[in-house]
Amino acid sequence: MPPKKKNTKIPPKQPEVVPKWLMHPELHGDVSRLLAEEDIHMSFHNVDSDTECMEDWDTNIVGRFKCQDKTCKSRSWVSGKVAITIRLYPGERYNARVYHQGCEKCDSISVPRLDDTYAERVANRLKIWHGVEVEAPAYERRTEKPHHSQLCEGCKAGHCRSKSIY
Repeated sequence: MPPKKKNTKIPPKQPEVVPKWLMHPELHGDVSRLLAEEDIHMSFHNVDSDTECMEDWDTNIVGRFKCQDKTCKSRSWVSGKVAITIRLYPGERYNARVYHQGCEKCDSISVPRLDDTYAERVANRLKIWHGVEVEAPAYERRTEKPHHSQLCEGCKAGHCRSKSIY
């Protein structure tokens, strides 16, 4: 009698779970350089929590998204309405939570690649909280696509300044 074959089935690969937001401590150096212009020195608070938070501010930045679903035919897209929550903590610490967006074609959550607006917005808000007068950023007015609140994780969490009726 031949030996019994072992069950060597490989379990199906679980889909990768993409978080609805992330913090970006790797961009602290960029924020730090902008703060140093006003002799402000802060550290990045790695704990993603509202506990001990002294101030918070919701705003938007620019990011480029690419759908994470390899089977989706969607191309990348740029959004000027990437929701972000900046938080100030005791001991000269801060962090910023960047919310992700869903793909228009398949709903998969996508993580943005951030541009300079991240460091500029975070540093400006921290300067304001330190009593520094900051010039309002110059915005280029252009026709924009409507904001899709149903795809915006910031809207869903109640932290998007562009929220419509979601």
